[in-house]
Amino acid sequence: MQSNFSQIRKINRMLSSKEISCEELTRKYLDSIEKENPDLLAYVTVTGESALDTARKVDKKIQRGDSLLPLEGIPMTLKDNICTRGIETTCCSNMLRGYYPVYDATVWELLQNQNAVLLGKTNMDEFAMGSTCETSCFGGAKNPHNLGHVAGGSSGGGASAVAGNLAAFALGSDTGGSIRQPASFCGIVGLKPTYGSVSRYGLIAYASSFDQIGPITTCVEDAALVYDAICVQDNMDSTCVGGQPASQSLTNDIRGMKIGIVKEYFDGVRDDIRETLEKAIQVYRDLGAEILSFSMPEIQHGLPVYYILSCAEASSNLGRYDGIRYGYKTEHYNDIHEMICKTRSEGFGEEVKHRILLGTYVLSAGYYDAYYKKAQNVRGLIVKAFQNLFSQCDVILAPTVPITAFPNNSAKDPVETYHTDICTVPVNIAGLPAISLPCGTDSHGLPIGLQLIGNSLEEATLLNAAYQYEAAVREETFVSVKMGVQL
Repeated sequence: MQSNFSQIRKINRMLSSKEISCEELTRKYLDSIEKENPDLLAYVTVTGESALDTARKVDKKIQRGDSLLPLEGIPMTLKDNICTRGIETTCCSNMLRGYYPVYDATVWELLQNQNAVLLGKTNMDEFAMGSTCETSCFGGAKNPHNLGHVAGGSSGGGASAVAGNLAAFALGSDTGGSIRQPASFCGIVGLKPTYGSVSRYGLIAYASSFDQIGPITTCVEDAALVYDAICVQDNMDSTCVGGQPASQSLTNDIRGMKIGIVKEYFDGVRDDIRETLEKAIQVYRDLGAEILSFSMPEIQHGLPVYYILSCAEASSNLGRYDGIRYGYKTEHYNDIHEMICKTRSEGFGEEVKHRILLGTYVLSAGYYDAYYKKAQNVRGLIVKAFQNLFSQCDVILAPTVPITAFPNNSAKDPVETYHTDICTVPVNIAGLPAISLPCGTDSHGLPIGLQLIGNSLEEATLLNAAYQYEAAVREETFVSVKMGVQL
């Protein structure tokens, strides 16, 4: 099984046939980053020397006549909240500038074992809190389709790098849509795996019961190949059970597959996006899938449930940044209490402080039962509603985001920005897998994303459904960007 759209397969063939050396390829990417990144702001750290060292190692293997592993020699990038030993990892926050982890995240260990070529660390919303990438202390990543628009968040830098041809693939993290939303805005593919199928060890925590690492790629097949490499059970993460490889299941016939359309997902969706998704539904009908309509009123509570619970977890997880153990420490203070207060006030950005305060409030005496406990109960109802739905259908089709990419610096109202997560957060609440893939553009040429949601640990079914749609419409829906490396 090989798609005509796979960057990873194409690079693998080019390297194996010696059409180009891995060092030459890596230099092409590094040169493009040097040229394009000042405008895109996709990367916050570039690891040129170590990338070239890995490339030379791959070239020696090719010269010996050894076969390459699926991701060997593939230039890629990591979101800046994934720990990399000896490489600065900041979460794009002043709080962690100058922090060099002493260990590698499990996902990065797995990719290193395949000799994937790390080009650098990519931009993100500070501590993964945001939907535009503009809360980054380095400034927000731009959308390669239109530099006047955001790349999305929080994994905006990874999406910008992949869409701008500055990396073959990226790893991001998805707490409430942070892989899928920027993938939708940038017209590429973003996979949020089942919670627990990919290790979170070494992922700097935002909300531990929601966070999940996943791939950002140019096509569905590449998402499956990267997922296969990282869906490994890990004893360092007690929640990680691993997953089943999916790339060999991408050509399964979907005739008779039951695809659910939940009417609440389409409430408030912009008309042009609704019309584009209706065309996608027709494509699935033409492929032989059975389209079923459902109502799921529980997901209307997804946004408040998500923000109550995720902010509560954030207030706990970010309590460790106190100026004592590691990270930023204020210079002038009179006592330890003032030192901690000033450190946190100066080190965190406004959005992070806002969410910490909200989380602390809902966990405080007198409000715990009214907010946190109630949100946990509703979370249980949402989980059960999805279970009921998946007893009647195989996948759910929905918008990824109800709008297309914001213009830069236009998202002034936090509540308006939070509403961009309305279609993505239910998946994280229930721990389910979901994928965003391009399905067209709006009148300004900005990409529109289609979201498919699968049952727990059913990545193979989900990715196959996405692959079949992509194969049917790719030439019409994919808009390439003439920047970066053109293979």
